[in-house]
Amino acid sequence: MAQSGPADACLPHVPVLLGPLLAAVAPVSGVWLDGTFGAGGYTRGLLDAGAARVIGVDRDPLALEMAAGWAKGYGDRLHLLAGTFSQLDTLADGPLDGVVLDLGVSSMQLDRAERGFSFVREGPLDMRMSQSGESAADLVNSAPEEVLADILYQYGEERASRRIARAIVAARAGARIETTLQLAAIVARCLPHPKPGQIHPATRSFQAIRIAVNAELTELAAGLKAAERALKPGGRLAVVTFHSLEDRIVKQFFLQRSGGQANANRHAPATGADAPRFTLLTRRATAPDDQELAENPRSRSAKLRVAQRTSAPAGPRDPDAPGVPQLQRKGRR
Repeated sequence: MAQSGPADACLPHVPVLLGPLLAAVAPVSGVWLDGTFGAGGYTRGLLDAGAARVIGVDRDPLALEMAAGWAKGYGDRLHLLAGTFSQLDTLADGPLDGVVLDLGVSSMQLDRAERGFSFVREGPLDMRMSQSGESAADLVNSAPEEVLADILYQYGEERASRRIARAIVAARAGARIETTLQLAAIVARCLPHPKPGQIHPATRSFQAIRIAVNAELTELAAGLKAAERALKPGGRLAVVTFHSLEDRIVKQFFLQRSGGQANANRHAPATGADAPRFTLLTRRATAPDDQELAENPRSRSAKLRVAQRTSAPAGPRDPDAPGVPQLQRKGRR
């Protein structure tokens, strides 16, 4: 989920675009996989709407731990698994009727200062969704200046990337950067003071570092392909994104897989593998309506795209990640 500001920092978790999502995939039946389980909002929505069973997957052990109590109420209709959505085809125990992906950081991660995602709360500079591996502090304190600049530019679309990277390197030369507010202050000093209604100066930088720490965009590209392999003909794939980088990858994937994007070689003969693998159920991204925006300000940047699997064979298992910005190992601005 997109980073929030002080005004919505204390809001409870509310599943975004749940109503439009359920309407787009209706009737809900069979076996579904929620690849970004989080607080379980989409999973409960699917179960209550008629799904026979939902496999809830999350890389964050806290999400599964917090769900243990209420999950028992659904009995064997709900199965919780630790994992990433790039693994969803191997985590599923058979062909799926549907897959839901809600991207980004969840409210329960954002609202816990000790997880280190928020630039408005003091906490350790962590940002790891899985709570393992390299932390944001490790990245910020060890990456070369040009790599930091490229991360900020490519993953955060931060125009002042080189200036911020230079300031981070200068600051860490004196002492290790350990907390979220330390980093937020360094970034804020590099940018003009925001006008009323503008985002916090650290928003883009925190987004970029979080994406890098969790390899979110390559995970997304791999997860979309895994969903293609896991879905049975007629199965639905619904994806909720929260920023332009994510939405661009999903849009490009759906266009390519639905035949809306031309082949790279127009002289090559058509093959069975080129047959559309999805049919678009939402021609354009669905955004929150005024009521949802009023009830849940965190939904403001959300977009929903839904497609239905055809009977065409799934694409090959390859490392290609179309739409994912590639780090060039040098600063951009």
